[in-house]
Amino acid sequence: MPRPVSPLLRDHKSASFRKPKKSGRVKWFAVGLGLPLIAVLTYSGLTTPPEQSSVAPEPELAGVNPDGEPFPAPSAPAAEPLLPAIGTAPPEPPEPEYETLAFTIRKGDTLDGLFRKNDLNLGHLAAISRLEEARQRFRRLKPGDEFRIQHTGGDLVSLYSVLDLTSALSIARSEDGFVAEIVERPIEKRKRMAHGVIETSLFEAGADAGISDKTVMNLAGIFAWDIDFVYDIRVGDNFFVQYEEIWQDGKYITDGEIVAAEFNNDGRTNHAIRFVDANGRADYFTPDGLSVRKAFLRAPVEFTRISSNFNPRRRHPVLNTIRAHRGVDYAAPTGTPIMAAGDGKVIFRGNKSGYGKTVILQHGGNITTLYAHMSNYAKSAPLGSRVVQGQTIGFVGSTGLSTGPHLHFEYRLNGVHRNPRTVDLPDADPIAAEYRDEFMATVQPILAEFERFKRTQLAVLADTPSDSR
Repeated sequence: MPRPVSPLLRDHKSASFRKPKKSGRVKWFAVGLGLPLIAVLTYSGLTTPPEQSSVAPEPELAGVNPDGEPFPAPSAPAAEPLLPAIGTAPPEPPEPEYETLAFTIRKGDTLDGLFRKNDLNLGHLAAISRLEEARQRFRRLKPGDEFRIQHTGGDLVSLYSVLDLTSALSIARSEDGFVAEIVERPIEKRKRMAHGVIETSLFEAGADAGISDKTVMNLAGIFAWDIDFVYDIRVGDNFFVQYEEIWQDGKYITDGEIVAAEFNNDGRTNHAIRFVDANGRADYFTPDGLSVRKAFLRAPVEFTRISSNFNPRRRHPVLNTIRAHRGVDYAAPTGTPIMAAGDGKVIFRGNKSGYGKTVILQHGGNITTLYAHMSNYAKSAPLGSRVVQGQTIGFVGSTGLSTGPHLHFEYRLNGVHRNPRTVDLPDADPIAAEYRDEFMATVQPILAEFERFKRTQLAVLADTPSDSR
């Protein structure tokens, strides 16, 4: 059965309603009347601002409803503003582009020559050379120094050069000329622990432990007074070391100082802990506060081998006669630095018969040391000057009665020759009384850290098969 049509869908007008037709004349009359009217309205809209018009604008007509009444069209959305929003910052101008030049100083280089070679403004070089910070830097140029320069068409914009690990020279051009300053290069120190076992040599043990040659040399230097690393090392000797790594901008740069170390040599345990006093002086001490170093070095040169030991009845290699050898000969390449064995005063510097170029130092306790066969003297240790232990006083050579480059070293007590390798050397001063409490407070935490690390390493070794060690 068909459903009745809902009255909601029907027109409310009767079926007899018909829309009256408009005559053609009415249509043309409307067109003829409408064109002038549109022109009038358009002219009125151009000449009269909306806010001053007294006549409300006619709404746009979209059509008529069934009763013949017109209804307005929906309003169009507002157009987006063409100007930027209030408060929006204008775009920043692009950074100026400069040419960057980097070069490393080589032997014989000068900044004047490098500026000429790269077509840089020599007048700008003269200007920055008058700045105190730059003048000090330019006076000390050496091979390996690096410079980074920004310029535009050869005109200097900036110059940057690293001075050392923690500082650099920075020069920039300003409206009033050039400005120079020393800027900091922050570093980070990270502590690291390492353990090594001697199988063949100290250096190979250090390499196996992952530490650098620099740190191995420092380790040997710390215990040099108690251990002869040429003759006293035994297979199975071992060491534990805590040292600093230097990092900068997230990158490893180099190894720093050794903080603490333990060396076990032929059943003897040696400890060393670093301490820096209020004056910035650093030294190594035992856990009891005694100085690790002695008042004298047994070997005041980095040598390759001992070419001749202390021997009262040695046959002289040149004279071929029995002649006492009252010192120790350390073979080393020509030019190797020779260090003062202890603090003292230069009482002789010159040629001394068969000794060749010689330096003699006077120390406390009526002790003298002699250094012979030098190739040259150090300018920093003239006759009559005071020197400190480890200071360079000359360089290895083969002057005098010598068959090859080496250092002849003598140790005399009250004028009597003693064997430098076996004589009982006096201890250096212990830690100063005013720093003792501060030092002792740092010892226990370091030793406790060492014990924890040792237990860990020994446990690892115990779990490692013997054939893979």
